[in-house]
Amino acid sequence: MNKQAVRETVWDAFEAGDQARFPFPPHDRIPNFAGADAARDRLTETDAWASAATLKCNPDAPQLPVRRAALRAGKTVYVAQPRLRDADPFLRLDPEAIAADGSEAHRASGSRAKPDDDADIDDATTVSGISTYGTPVPPEDVPHVDLVVAGSVGVTTDGARIGKGEGYSDLEWGVLSELGAVNDTTAVATTVHELSVLDGPESPIADAADLPAPDAYDVPLDLVVTPERTIRTDTPYPRPEGIDWDAIDDEKLDAIPVLAERAPRRE
Repeated sequence: MNKQAVRETVWDAFEAGDQARFPFPPHDRIPNFAGADAARDRLTETDAWASAATLKCNPDAPQLPVRRAALRAGKTVYVAQPRLRDADPFLRLDPEAIAADGSEAHRASGSRAKPDDDADIDDATTVSGISTYGTPVPPEDVPHVDLVVAGSVGVTTDGARIGKGEGYSDLEWGVLSELGAVNDTTAVATTVHELSVLDGPESPIADAADLPAPDAYDVPLDLVVTPERTIRTDTPYPRPEGIDWDAIDDEKLDAIPVLAERAPRRE
């Protein structure tokens, strides 16, 4: 069973049941799920969350509650631009800057009501709001990231992760790893529905023994958090160090400025 077969099986299971949430259909994306808020709450109870001042989080719908919780807790959040298409491929969401921008806009409106910081954070953490409120920065300006939160289609309790198949999450790790912004002290977590736990009791995979092994560039998970449980994986899988240039074709290299600038010369 290859990764795409796993994805299709999970997506089909979400579509067949009542666990999927907007946007629909769940296919070809990180599926949003019932209980995303409960999974967020469990994540915020972990030591990894409590000790994190800076997060990198994916922009997908199921992690929207995580992004909002982080900013409300005073944490700075970095989100990658879609497909890393910009020369400054990360967007910084600073809770203090968002509050200041909201207050300035509130004053300009002439309203006498008290500014609503929560409303500003709600706006800033949506897919469209991230690009409006976020400050574009190059990888060199990303500080040490304490916690990475990734979106997942499928995971295992020993930390293997399957994304939606485009590979950008692993590329982001590779870029930041080469700069030391992520390292062995960075915790890596995901929030998912139990349907996505491929070796769990609600898994749509008939036999977990058929699951593919992780690739060398896959970033393993330390924490898998569902609405029902928090799994500390004690993952045996090694973390990739830097970018696996052999896994990047010329088309992707040409489309991503941050890679094109750093790629070794090809004969």
